[in-house]
Formats: sequence, structure tokens, C-alpha cells
Amino acid sequence: MTTTVPIRILLLLAALALAACASIPSAGPRQARQAFEPPAPMPHATKPLSDAYRLGPGDVVEITVYNNPDLSTKTSIGEDGTISFPLIGNVALAGLTRAQAEKRIAHALEAGKFVPKPYVNLVIDEYRSQTISVLGDVSKPGTYQIRRPVKVTQVLAMAGGITQNGSQQVTLVSKGANGGSRRKTVNVADVLQRGDLAQDALVGNGDIVYVPPAPKFYIYGEVRNPGAYPLQDGMTVQQAISVGGGLTVRGTQRGIQVDRKLADGRVQSHSARLSDRLRPGDVVQVPQSWF
Repeated sequence: MTTTVPIRILLLLAALALAACASIPSAGPRQARQAFEPPAPMPHATKPLSDAYRLGPGDVVEITVYNNPDLSTKTSIGEDGTISFPLIGNVALAGLTRAQAEKRIAHALEAGKFVPKPYVNLVIDEYRSQTISVLGDVSKPGTYQIRRPVKVTQVLAMAGGITQNGSQQVTLVSKGANGGSRRKTVNVADVLQRGDLAQDALVGNGDIVYVPPAPKFYIYGEVRNPGAYPLQDGMTVQQAISVGGGLTVRGTQRGIQVDRKLADGRVQSHSARLSDRLRPGDVVQVPQSWF
């Protein structure tokens, strides 16, 4: 038995086929031109770069020239601040940003008539030129590489933080004019506890962050753990007794003496109240109760 397909259904199927073909875009002249344009620079996924970073000796760079794979070069910047690049020889890159370095190489290639209108892309593979030193009472003193100026608190975090015996008064030594140096004291406690962000100074290439030992006070007499302890900023006599383990069963808060060394070297003793603030080098004497 023969089945006859209605003419209307055949016409409907033909119309659908024509509509599907019409929806497929054709490659026009505009698309053909776009296929030959240089690609947009791709962000470096694993090594983000600040536009403010300036190249220096030791930095490892990878340079490509669009449509010229034979010019691809990976090299480190020499101590004299230059690299050797195919066709154009030595190129000084130290002190330039990435964009400036790309323009300098492109200009040299075009000026030498080696590549017309070159498209140069430079990626920094390793940052080695900018270093800072962290010294003193930090968990991991040493030399650290930075990509851009950072804050003092960020540097301390890189070095594992201040140790228990370290001071909250940190010294930043920076390069000054005429080959000299500048010193700035940063109170880390003010920055972190009081929010005084203006003190959190910038640390740049070649700078030194030094964390000195915290000043000490001494507590003796009727406390559970007599000895020398780091003096915290604003510490009172009462807090010092607490640091020393508290009073023994025979200790008393009455008649506490503080011995303080004066500028002329003499030692002055005076009766202290619990609310009195201590100074570096103070010696707290806790007496014995007789009752």
C-alpha cells in the first residue's frame, strides 16, 4: 500500500530548510579583515603586574613580536640594565615600565626597517630587581622581593610578624638625597590598634625595615614570676604585676617602689600607684605584707 505525502507538508518542510540556511552568517569583508588584526594582549594569569613597576637588573622578561615567532626572546636584564634582542642588539630597559619597554623595542625594530609597524608584547616572568631587607625581631628576617612599593605592615606580615620580644616602634631606613639615608619611626600599635594609617609608611626598593628589641622593665619581690619583661606602650604598674604572674600570698599592693635611672645616671626611687605608667628600664619592687 502506497502512502501519499500531502503537498502542503512538503512545502512546509522546504520553507523551514530555506530559513535555516538563511540564518547562517556569511564571512564578509569585515570578518576577513578582523582575522588578520593583531590579538589583544592577554593578561598574565599567574604573574599580575602593576603598570607602575619599573624594570631593573635581574628581572626575567619574555618578549614576543606578532607574526614574527623567530624574534621571540626570553632573557634577564643585565647588570648594565640592558638586554640583547635579535636584529637590534642591546636595548636599555632598566627604569622603564612594561609599556615603555614595549614601545622602545618596537621603535628600534621599525627604525631599523626590520619589522614594519611591529606589535611587541613583554611579560615579566620573574621579579628580581626590587628588594627590601627586614631585620631585627621578626619571625623570618631576610631579603624580600617586591613588585611595587608596599606598606610597613605588609612588610612585617611577609616576614612573619614581630616576635614576642620585638618592639612596636619600627624603624624604616630609606635612601635619601645625595646618597644619604632617611629614618622614620612607625608605631605599629598605633596603625593596627588605633587605625592611624597615616603612620603606615611606604617601603620601596633598597629600603630597610628594622624591628629593635622591645624596651624592658624589671619586676622583683613578692610576685610569682619575677624577672625582665618587654615593656608595652603605656604599660602601668598594675599591668606589670599581672605580667609577673600576680602577687604571691605574701605580696601586697601597698608600698610598691619603682627605681628609675635618670639622664645623669643616678637612680631615683619613688612610691608608685597602680595606675602609674612605666618607662624603659624601670625596676618595680613589690613588698611583703606583714599582716
